[in-house]
This record gives sequence, structure tokens and C-alpha cells, in this order.
Amino acid sequence: MEKLSTLERTLDRINGRGYKAYKDVKGVYRGKNFTLIIDHVQGDPFAAPSRVRVRVNGEENRFPEDSFCSKSREVALRDYIARRFYQACRKYAKGNRGSGKSGLITVDCPGQEILERSSVVINRDFVEVRFVMGLPAFGRRVAGEEAREMFFSELPIILEHSLIFPNLNREEIYHHITTSEDADFLRKKLDELNLIAFIAEGAILPRRSGIDPRPMDRNRAVAFSSPESFKITVDLPNRGKVTGMGIPKGITLIVGGGYHGKSTVLKALEQGVYNHIPGDGRELVVTNYGAFKIRAEDGRRIEKTCITPFISNLPYNQQTEDFSSDDASGSTSQAANIIEAMDMGATAFLIDEDTSATNFMIRDHRMQELVSKEKEPITPFIDKVGQLYREHGISTILVIGGSGDYFDVADNVICMSGYIPQNVTREAKVIAEKYRAERKAEGGERFGKRIGRIPLSESFNPRKGKRDVKITTRGLHTIQFGVHNIDLGAVEQLVDVSQTRAIGDAIFYARQYMDGNRDLKEVVELVFRDIRQKGLDVLSSRPVGDYAIFRELELAAAINRLRTLKIKQRR
Repeated sequence: MEKLSTLERTLDRINGRGYKAYKDVKGVYRGKNFTLIIDHVQGDPFAAPSRVRVRVNGEENRFPEDSFCSKSREVALRDYIARRFYQACRKYAKGNRGSGKSGLITVDCPGQEILERSSVVINRDFVEVRFVMGLPAFGRRVAGEEAREMFFSELPIILEHSLIFPNLNREEIYHHITTSEDADFLRKKLDELNLIAFIAEGAILPRRSGIDPRPMDRNRAVAFSSPESFKITVDLPNRGKVTGMGIPKGITLIVGGGYHGKSTVLKALEQGVYNHIPGDGRELVVTNYGAFKIRAEDGRRIEKTCITPFISNLPYNQQTEDFSSDDASGSTSQAANIIEAMDMGATAFLIDEDTSATNFMIRDHRMQELVSKEKEPITPFIDKVGQLYREHGISTILVIGGSGDYFDVADNVICMSGYIPQNVTREAKVIAEKYRAERKAEGGERFGKRIGRIPLSESFNPRKGKRDVKITTRGLHTIQFGVHNIDLGAVEQLVDVSQTRAIGDAIFYARQYMDGNRDLKEVVELVFRDIRQKGLDVLSSRPVGDYAIFRELELAAAINRLRTLKIKQRR
């Protein structure tokens, strides 16, 4: 470990030389109040910025142990520190001062969700932030004086305003931590209360726009208000007693006219698998962690998935116990999405009629009369949704506006009217009794068996050109794995590109557990065992500051969408 003054002398020495001279600054430096670790130096001012870490020991940072004494609090505190560091970078780093990314200092920026991230590490010994710096240049020559200002003037100020507890707002920190802790507590409480989700009174569910996830202005938004019959009060460890709408396990329909808030509620429930920051409006909107959004996905590849519960008796004796397709239809893809999520232990399905295949959701009595079951391979979801819950304990929350036949199978019916929910279960059942459905149930006596799917490691090839491993993220919904792109556009509960980045590397990491005997669920569980024990760092051979935690369900979904995937079934 060198003294920080060594870095200063190096910058003076290489000032004005070719940009590659910056390679000399790589190393570990001890300053008065912090340790600076330069892990990787960019080779060009236009390349990805340099990767840097900074550590402040416990005696200097002075974060109280009760602020990170549990996993829930630790994750929330790390999230808070990342936000403060990002804000301080924007305030105190001068930014553009030369070619390319010259002058950049920034960290992986969190959104509305509180996620476990690799950008901040905290323990009793130190707090560490992993960030990037664009080492400055004029043209392609080292701008040593500007670099010295970044390291010796700007960075210390950023640290003072983000990593030193006495310099921060104590009340704000603990509000952030306890808000997240209450959400974690409430989510774990759902099973005990026989609920799949909870939405607190006064929650603000609408967002500013489809591309702006911040809450709609409270002067415009309609605050959430639960029907009396669904109200439940829960005692939280920090906030105390909170009242809201509990959505019971089973089959729940969300109905109502267009533009009255059905999809807004479903979207909030989708994101309820994550905690949210204070002021988001959804701080106490929580959903069972295993709830998974299901939709049709025209064109996706399917590899040896048993879709027989929904699709069988195909023409020309095509089998569906090990169904494969390079270009699945909407109904076939939706069936596969359900079966694959079941295999990964999903506890609830969240479905919107608008993004579903019509022929997968319902087949009315007139169509049944015209096209007999013997000639129709598809068993609609309406005839399987009850079996999913009774046999597998998988609940369904379904937004629907076009088929009252679902009244027959629903346990609860919630009608959105002017963004306010009403319990119309009794009315729906009266209507169902009055107008008895003439359609015949087509689901058979049981849902069907599970067949294990074993991924074959040789079908995972991350090589591209001369590079043995080429895995990159192209936005929130695309992973380039070798020469192939994995399309995650239909995996709608991803909220942060850092999750996508981590999933890409987790696919490569998972190969070590693909021994030809373990099925996909077992492989993914081993990956998450390692993440729980060693953190997200286990996914990379070097310290990485731009990972965010994801779920087993999303990792499996990404693997299933790899177009080279090969599976053998466990009979």
C-alpha cells in the first residue's frame, strides 16, 4: 500500500504524456482518512471509465451498529449511502473537463426501489463505495493537474458528505432504514395472514408517466382507500399499526371500466416484491416475494417444457410433454411461462387480460359448440386456475374486463371505480348464478405432473470472436450472451439495469452447477446459496460496483430465453 502522496507524484510525472500512461496510477493508496483503491484504469478517454473504490474505517465513518445490525437494515443503509454518494458527486464533481468521459465521478444510481447492491459494502471495520472516474485528458494526453484536482479536492469533499455519519441527517437515515425494515416485516407477515399482498391506506399508486417511476403529484393522484371488507390492521416494528387492503390467497379478479385504475393496481402489486424509498407512495405496498407477472410472448423460444396441462392433442401427434419451439405463439408462450414459473416455486401469478392471449384465457360456450374439445388443443386458463391454487398453492390476481365467466372461479372480485376499489364479490356471484355459464369445463380432474428440466452446460457459450467470455447488458431488457441476445422484454418485474447486468453474469456462474443431473431449480438455488453466503461479488472475479439483486424467478426466466439452451427432461 502506497501513501496518497505517491499518487500525486505519479500524476505530476505523467502529465501531458499519452493516455496509456494513466496505467501507472493503478494501485492502493492510504490517505489520512480513507484508503483509495484504483482497480482498473481505462485505456482511452472515450472508453468505459476507470473503476475505483474508497474505504473509510469504522472509527472514521462512525455509522452506528444498529443502523446495519440486520440484513434488512444493512441493505437499506447501503442503499442510502449510494444515494448520498451519487448526490455528492453531482454537487461537488465539476464534470466535463476534456475529451470523452474526462472529469466524470459517479456511482451506480438507485431508483425508487431499495435493492441490495454491490456499490456499497458496510461492516464494523469499514464502509466501502465502488464507483467510476473518467480520468481526464486533452485529446489523448494525460491531464495531470485536472486529475489531481479530482483525487485530492473533489473526492475528499464527496466522501465527507456521504460516508461520515455525523455529517449526514440522522433522522433521514433512520427513516430510510425503518421504512424498508417495516416493508420487509410486512412481506414476511403475509403468509401468516393468509394474504398474497397488502396495500396501505393512503398509498399513492399512479406514477408520473410510463417512463417516470416517481409518484404522481399528490394533488392530482387519488390516494388508495380499501373496501371495509378487505381492511386489515398490522402492527409494524417501527411505524406501529397500519391499516390497508389485504388481498387473500386464492383467485382474485380486479375488474372495472377502462381508465379506472385496474392496471395501476396490478403494476403496484408487481413492484410490491421490492421495498420502496420514503416518499415513493408505495412504501407499504407489498406482495409475496414469489409473485410473478405472466403474459403472452409471441416469438419466444421454448425448450423441452411440458405444457400438457394447457396444450395437448396437437395435430399429427406432436407431443407437448417435451414441447420445443423457436417461434412460439402467444398462447403457447403464456402456457410455457406459467409452467416454467411453477417449476421455480412461484407463489402467485399476476396477469393482465390486455397482455394475454385471448384463446389462452377463455373459450366460450358458442366456440365450444362450433369447435369441439377433440379439435381444440388449448385448455383455457379459466379451467386450470382453480387447480393451480388447490393442488399447488399458487394464487392468481387477474385484471380482466371482458369475460364475466371468470366470476364462476373467483374467490374475490374487486371493482375499480374512479381509482377506488370496491368489493363486488357478492354481486359477481349473484350474476354468475343468474346467468349460469353454458360453457363446459375443459380442465380435467387434475392440473398435471411436473417434469424436471435439466440444463446442459455445453449449450451456454459466452464466447464472441477472440473473447472467451462476452456478456454485456443492452438496457433493462437485453443481455448479450456471446453472440446471442437474451430478450427479457416480457420479464416485467425487472426494474434496474444493474439487475440485468448481474443476471447475465449469474447465467455464466451457474454453469459450474450444471452437471447433467441437476434440474434448473436446483442449479438456481445453488447460485442463490452462494449469493446469500458471499454476496453479489461471487458472480465476478473482480470487485463490481454495478450489480443489484434479482430473484430466482428472473434468473430462470433469462436462462429459459437463451436461444441456444438445451434441456433434457428428468422423467
